[in-house]
Amino acid sequence: MEFKYFAIQGVVEILPRVFGDARGAFFESFSAQKMTEAGIVGEWVQDNQSRSDRGVVRGLHFQKPPFTQAKLVRVAQGRALDVVVDIRKDSPTYGQHVMVELDSERYNMLYVPPGFAHGFTALEDNTLFLYKCTNYYAPQAEGGLLWNDPALGIQWGVENATVSAKDQVLPTLAELNSPF
Repeated sequence: MEFKYFAIQGVVEILPRVFGDARGAFFESFSAQKMTEAGIVGEWVQDNQSRSDRGVVRGLHFQKPPFTQAKLVRVAQGRALDVVVDIRKDSPTYGQHVMVELDSERYNMLYVPPGFAHGFTALEDNTLFLYKCTNYYAPQAEGGLLWNDPALGIQWGVENATVSAKDQVLPTLAELNSPF
């Protein structure tokens, strides 16, 4: 596995070693040992999957303490533009974001630590998005940021995004009282 680090501390792209031949492909999608060696630690307790069509935007979501979650995300089918926003109040990169295209043909993954709002847009129909989480979902602790907050400057790359009613009324960064 290759680990790519970003200027925003904590976010890591993981590029697995893929073995391909005429039969298809094989790759190691998770290794606690390799993750720990790369500084990615946590007890992974829940896996989630979503399916989205092109132009669907999900997010930007997070879990508030004491139910924070780190996420290891990847696309099993299709492509998605994954976005993480630093919402750690004391961070020098507060309000900044990282964007990574996750592609089922590249098998790349993204590690999202606690203290970040997370979302993605599907770039193809029938995109299957997988989330590995370090804490169980707690509805009373869910939080979020408005996906199209102009202050964030996120270029989602879609016109006429399909966004849930719940995600359309999330606070902007200026309105957010960050719990981190």
